[in-house]
Amino acid sequence: MTGCSTETRPHRFDCGRTRREFLWELGGGFTGLALIDLLSRDGFFSQCAGASESTGSVNPLTPKTPHFAARAKRVIYFFMAGGPSHVDTFDPKPALTKFDGTSYRGPLKVGSNCGNIGKLMQSQFSFRKHGQGGLEISSIYPHLARHADDLCVIRSMHTDTAAHGAGHLQMNTGSPVVGRPCLGSWVTYGLGSESEDLPSFVVMTDQRGGPPASASNWSAGYMPAAYQGTLFRSKGTPLLNLATPKGTSERTQRHVLDLLGRFNQQHLDSRPGESELVGRIHSYELAYRMQTAAAEVVDVQSVGARTRSDYGLDNNRTAEFGRRCLIASRLLERGVRFIQLYHGGGSMTTTWDTHRDNFGRHKRYAGETDQPIAALIQDLKNSGLWEDTLLIWGGEFGRTPTSEGGGGRDHNHYGFSTWLAGGGIRGGRAVGATDELGFEAVERPCHVSELHATILHLMGLDHELLTYFYGGADQRLTGVQPREVIHEVLA
Repeated sequence: MTGCSTETRPHRFDCGRTRREFLWELGGGFTGLALIDLLSRDGFFSQCAGASESTGSVNPLTPKTPHFAARAKRVIYFFMAGGPSHVDTFDPKPALTKFDGTSYRGPLKVGSNCGNIGKLMQSQFSFRKHGQGGLEISSIYPHLARHADDLCVIRSMHTDTAAHGAGHLQMNTGSPVVGRPCLGSWVTYGLGSESEDLPSFVVMTDQRGGPPASASNWSAGYMPAAYQGTLFRSKGTPLLNLATPKGTSERTQRHVLDLLGRFNQQHLDSRPGESELVGRIHSYELAYRMQTAAAEVVDVQSVGARTRSDYGLDNNRTAEFGRRCLIASRLLERGVRFIQLYHGGGSMTTTWDTHRDNFGRHKRYAGETDQPIAALIQDLKNSGLWEDTLLIWGGEFGRTPTSEGGGGRDHNHYGFSTWLAGGGIRGGRAVGATDELGFEAVERPCHVSELHATILHLMGLDHELLTYFYGGADQRLTGVQPREVIHEVLA
């Protein structure tokens, strides 16, 4: 028998002298059959393939029932790449005015270089109370301030890293390490898709370039490929290679897809559990349907003058982000569940990473996004989608209340701001607080995993029950440490 030789064991039996030795030497053989049977009965091998629906040709995006009644059915995540300054946007600090220009003598070494963090620097922007709730918002957001009673600002966010790439990954996937599924993938995995003609999870990046860590920010990681984000372009063809080749009729294209589908299904039948193949099969059909639907949704040339004005489409400063916000509104109307809009990208000098000229760049970037976001909020209210649409705004971290020189601020992951609005959110208020200078979260600190738990909760998903079997364990977005929903933000 394999693994046994009379040269090394000159006994009467090739595999040992007793039945006990025989079984011991065949540890991975006959004795494993019983284990395989028991594991099969427990559904172990179907879990290894992901989930039961991904082991066959069943559409992995079939709508699923949430764990409990959802407050929100869809999400728009505004990601301000580079790290906007909380003390210049949504977290006013009068103490910075009092101590402006003095040296910081506290215990923290905050920032990406962990060196001399410079002198305290007050904000050049004024803060006013807005709405019935009296939420304080910076003067660089005049349009958004009109919706102050819809916003709930978490002023005590914190993460585990001050590096841009790792920070993006942690805000999106819960981990600073590449390879984990992102928030949009978890939502799509847990709830499926409501659209037959468009992806469930759409990403639109800045026209100046993508964010650090690139597609890892919207990757499905170890999940089936069907759950990853689909990158849309806001101009021209929304997806590369989506158009039908010249000279190919619709009938011919349909025949080719049907033939390809049969071949892929035969291939899949002999390889159950190949999630990437399942995703590929359904992606061909989705792409075929998207040829018309996607082109229509990004065509904003025919919108009325009032809509163009509201979103700032005729203003060079607001046109690009305004177009993406308008497209996001139209995607939601067509059943897309999760949309992520990036602002800032490419070189770090074209993001919110303000190591120099913090105030000039914040004024510029807030000016590019303020009116379009406010227009989208009003649009959702007018269309009836506001009550069950969740809006999220934030970056990968905040900035220091000190200056690096040249009027810039360094990275600060110990305390910063994120706001939520829409479905299930109690607006017009702030939750948590940083210290009097804005360095560190000191009141109701909220880790990024708690933010994720809260988003899933609003979508009707229990973050402890939403798991995916991988690497021998039930993985979850919020990791293994105990995390709580931020109940203070809930209506």
